[in-house]
Amino acid sequence: MNCLDREYYPVFTVLFFTVVALVIFWPVLDMVVLSASLAVVLMPLHSRLSRSTRSVISAAIITISLFLLAAVAAFGTLLMLRANAGLINQIFATIGSWLANPATRPGAFGITISKDLLMAWLARGNALFVNYWTTIVNNLLLVVFKGLVFFLSFFLLLLKGTEIRDRIFRHLPQPVKSYCDQLVPVTIDTLYVIYIVQFAIAALTFFIAIPVFYLLGYGNILFYSFFAAFCEIIPILGSSVAFIIVGAYALALGDLRGLLIMVILGYIVVSALPEIYIRPVLVGRRVKINPVIMFVGLIGGLLTLGLAGFVLGPLIIVLVMRSYRIWTDER
Repeated sequence: MNCLDREYYPVFTVLFFTVVALVIFWPVLDMVVLSASLAVVLMPLHSRLSRSTRSVISAAIITISLFLLAAVAAFGTLLMLRANAGLINQIFATIGSWLANPATRPGAFGITISKDLLMAWLARGNALFVNYWTTIVNNLLLVVFKGLVFFLSFFLLLLKGTEIRDRIFRHLPQPVKSYCDQLVPVTIDTLYVIYIVQFAIAALTFFIAIPVFYLLGYGNILFYSFFAAFCEIIPILGSSVAFIIVGAYALALGDLRGLLIMVILGYIVVSALPEIYIRPVLVGRRVKINPVIMFVGLIGGLLTLGLAGFVLGPLIIVLVMRSYRIWTDER
């Protein structure tokens, strides 16, 4: 028994220092988690490229390609925001004037949130979608640092990830290694489906939002649909943010018909339905987890861990359920 206990000492030591590292590097943990998950997803591509070139060159090519893809997406988003700057300013200015009016009483519309809190949310929206250049400049050092951490972590994990995993597994006690060997495939499957479903739902949001904004009758249908899809692809926002903003704009204009369209067709059908039903079903079906449990993991992860929870929430749920099944099967 004592020998078995001593065998687990290195494992406990590694776990202890892992927890310490997580606490210290918490501000950039989301970038490390996202880079690690993407490295796992793109590892087969790296392995294929490594057959015809050096491993470091393959990792560099994939990292640079990912950086260029992110840069093009960011540049295209900024161009879209700039091209519709007048419309965005009008939306937020109208909502701001409505909230600033002493006669405005949000409670009359069933909104139980205070006006001060609504004004604070509006200020955050202004910082994100109206004064985005000021927000970027004010947080430039943090943005650059997080970007550096993300791409450096991605490159190193892509290059050395398999080697690190093999070294760790080689020194694990056999019972622990047996569990980990069974958890690796489901981990990879989960990460694949998380990213595939995320982009699929963002694309679905764009297309099913088009008829909703057509019915709204405010014009700029493609921009509004792009705005909803853009918010959807960012996990900590979600397309609901776009429909809430446009719904608040309709309310500020006194357009109750537009408000009902945004609430019923926009928020419930286009935004909530994919998050509550489609995403948990698609992810849960792939990894054989009940959609309700998967929904709890998705929402709970985002609420408690922020951007990192987009990956960690469902992944933890899957690993817990899979570990339980392994334990019960062995008995």
